[in-house]
Amino acid sequence: MSSSLNIEHVILFKLKDNAETSEVNAMVNKIKGLQGMDEVLYLSAAPLRSSSNSTSLAFTHVSHSRFRSTSELSAYGVHPLHLSIKKETNHLVEDMLAVDWFTDAFGGDRVTVPPGSAVRVTFWKLKEGLGDETIRSEILEGMREIKENLGEEVSEFTYGANFSDRGKGYSMGILAVFRSESELEAGDDAKQYEKFNEYLDLEATLVIEFVVPSQ
Repeated sequence: MSSSLNIEHVILFKLKDNAETSEVNAMVNKIKGLQGMDEVLYLSAAPLRSSSNSTSLAFTHVSHSRFRSTSELSAYGVHPLHLSIKKETNHLVEDMLAVDWFTDAFGGDRVTVPPGSAVRVTFWKLKEGLGDETIRSEILEGMREIKENLGEEVSEFTYGANFSDRGKGYSMGILAVFRSESELEAGDDAKQYEKFNEYLDLEATLVIEFVVPSQ
């Protein structure tokens, strides 16, 4: 079943404090340049607008991309161009985290996120002992109801169980796209997640926000 679904692929980077601004900007531009690869449906990279969590993680940048299948995501991961950029920029990276999930739709027929959109990504860890499929299914069903009741300010909303082995224990990912920063600031999508608090390790919840740049 999952082979017919699209994939959200979100990577968070914590760049070193002493990284030169010019090198950081070059890294972001190189990642954005991967948009032209055949395997990639959509890709963007940007500095974080904010990062809110109570763990020691302090990420600074994000790469958000979309793929048609796990085979295309895998092909992207081992592509020589992708590997060369990782090698060139590895000295700038202190830490990273990747979360992937399947989704049946993005923004209707559109797979790209328009420049200027504001994006909020939320990663959840389940409480210890609650990582079974029954609990995940209950949460995913509840998320489906939330999606159906979101306001017009949310132009895209995807969610799913993480299948990346680089997720540092995060079990689920949620991505909400707002038409602008002001609509993101006014959005209350997070309040609708409170019904799941009994299942979540709230101390580990990670929320990041960024604005989609022009390509």
